[in-house]
Amino acid sequence: MSAVHECTCGHRGENPYLPMSMVIQRIVDETDDRTIKSFDLAFACEEDAERFCFSPGQFCELSVFGKGEAPFGIASSPTEKGFLRFTIKKAGVVTSALHSLVPGDVIGLRGPLGNCFPLERMKGKDVVVIGGGFAFTTLRSLIVYLLEGGERDQYGKITVVYGARNPGLLMYKEDLAAWEERDDIEVWQTIDREAPGWTRKVGFVPAVVEEVAPSAENAIAVICGPPIMIRFTLPVMTKLGFQKEQIYTSLENRMKCGIGKCGRCNVGPKYVCVDGPVFSMAELEELPPEY
Repeated sequence: MSAVHECTCGHRGENPYLPMSMVIQRIVDETDDRTIKSFDLAFACEEDAERFCFSPGQFCELSVFGKGEAPFGIASSPTEKGFLRFTIKKAGVVTSALHSLVPGDVIGLRGPLGNCFPLERMKGKDVVVIGGGFAFTTLRSLIVYLLEGGERDQYGKITVVYGARNPGLLMYKEDLAAWEERDDIEVWQTIDREAPGWTRKVGFVPAVVEEVAPSAENAIAVICGPPIMIRFTLPVMTKLGFQKEQIYTSLENRMKCGIGKCGRCNVGPKYVCVDGPVFSMAELEELPPEY
C-alpha cells in the first residue's frame, strides 16, 4: 500500500459512497493466536477529522483498495481523541488484506453508520454490559465512554461480564486490568474451562451472569456476542427480572452496504444498517425470527 497521505475530502463532499482516506497509526495483536488485531487510524484530511462525529455502537465500512470493503464496529470511544480504533478478526478477503498492512499504509473509511447504544436512556440507571469473544468491540467503546465521558455521575452501577474460550482470546487486556482497579465499575472476566494461572471466573457467560446476578431494577443491559451466547443469556436475564425493553443488542454482523441501498440486511420491514444495528429485544420480538 502507498504511504502517501493524499487529502481527498475536497473531492468527496457528502457522497456516502466515497471513502475518506485513513492512515494506519498503530496495530496491536489482541489475542495470543494473532487472529484479532486492533488498528488505530488517523484521518489523512483535517476537514474529515473535524466533521466526523460518532457515538458508541455505530460502525464504519473499511476498504482496502483493490480488495473490497467490509463493516466493522468502532471500538474506540468518542472521548479518545486523535484516532479511531477498529478491532478486526482475520476471516476473509478484506480482513486478511487488512491484517497484511503495516503502520503508514492508507485505507478507506465510510461512516459513521447506523444508530448507537441508548445513552440517554442509560442516564440515571445502572448499566449491565455482557460480552462474549470478538463481539466486545463496540462494548469497549461504550464502557470507555461511560467512564471517561465526563458524565460518570449520571450513570448508576456499571457491571461488566466478559468471556472467551481461554485467557489468550480475551481482548483489551490492559483496559480490563485498568477497569478492575477502579471502584466505579465491576468487571467479571470468565473463560470456558480452567487454565493454568487463571484466577478469575470459570464458566460460560450465561452461568456467570446468573451467579453475579445484576439487579434489573432501574437498569439497562447491553448484550453482544455469539448468537448461542445471547440465546442462553436471555433466559437468565428474564429470570433476573429484566424486561425485553431493558435489553439491547447489536445486529452488526448483518451489515452490508451500510446505507440501506443493497437490501441485504433487511429483517422484515427493517434495514439493520439504517434502523439499527442496535435494537432492543422488544423491537426484535416484533420482527421475523431470521435475525
